[in-house]
Amino acid sequence: MRRELPNGYELDDDPARIDHEAVHRYLTQSYWARGRSREVQDELVDGAARVVGLYHDDAQVGFSRTLSDGHAQSYLADVYVLDEHRGRGLGVELVRFSVDEGPLAHTKWLLHTADAHDLYRKFGFAEPSERVLERGPARA
Repeated sequence: MRRELPNGYELDDDPARIDHEAVHRYLTQSYWARGRSREVQDELVDGAARVVGLYHDDAQVGFSRTLSDGHAQSYLADVYVLDEHRGRGLGVELVRFSVDEGPLAHTKWLLHTADAHDLYRKFGFAEPSERVLERGPARA
């Protein structure tokens, strides 16, 4: 599924089009995936229920990855837009395309963020209720 955006931008959920190197390069510098190996990152992309690339003149400038059981729950992860392309509403369009458009729109969505709360609130994300629990990685 593809959607054209103004000024030469495009969203596409074709997994074959994802630039694995570009995704890994950005994510290993992010606060949430710093140090993630290329092998692990490739497995995460290849095993995702849906990946979305944001492109400008065929170069990948943004990304999102979704984990899902396909029926009840989906988890939005690894969302980014390169710094030089921010401020144009592209993050909003990337999240909208990832969450509200496509085969998983009917599911309940979850995500984690340390710095983009205002963006995700536009799509109905809110702080968890008293019924939500979280467990971090196992301790060594």
